[in-house]
Amino acid sequence: MKKVNSIEEYIQGFPESTQTLLRQMRLAIQKAAPTATEKISYSIPTFYLHENLVHFAGYKNHIGFYPGGSALAEFGPDIKGYVFAKGSIQFPMDQKLPLKLIQKIVKFRVAVVSREYTSTSPFETLAAPAQRALGNAKIKSLNQLSKFTENQIATLHGMGPNALSKLKILMQKQRVKFRKAAKKT
Repeated sequence: MKKVNSIEEYIQGFPESTQTLLRQMRLAIQKAAPTATEKISYSIPTFYLHENLVHFAGYKNHIGFYPGGSALAEFGPDIKGYVFAKGSIQFPMDQKLPLKLIQKIVKFRVAVVSREYTSTSPFETLAAPAQRALGNAKIKSLNQLSKFTENQIATLHGMGPNALSKLKILMQKQRVKFRKAAKKT
């Protein structure tokens, strides 16, 4: 497929029956995420709200929907009848699109990214992977963070040197420190 600059241009590159389904998908996403913006990312239609929210694409035998792994985990029972992978679902061309399910999934994604980007967390200046790493470790405050050694935090998936540096600055401002590592004997 040739390079396209808009979702409408992308849709127009497909047969009429596929265009109908792609437009239905687009409208369902727009209704569920009215403040999201549209763009082409990874060469497919994408809705963006603070980050890539969801993607969709047309194929010969299905419409692909890409809401990410956490959304699929959340809606596991609802997608059992479809082919799905780590972060994608395939909706067959010969069936109606499950528009209500698509909208529920998009609303879930909107809630997730809105929480991440409007947080009053002391960690809001960290990149999203570092924020998720601390969240997954159930660390929500600098006092909780002070119960860990710097090395323990450094081993969390998504926590890099830049994030550790920012954490040290935040901790200094609040006059807390990482726990000291036990001395080896």
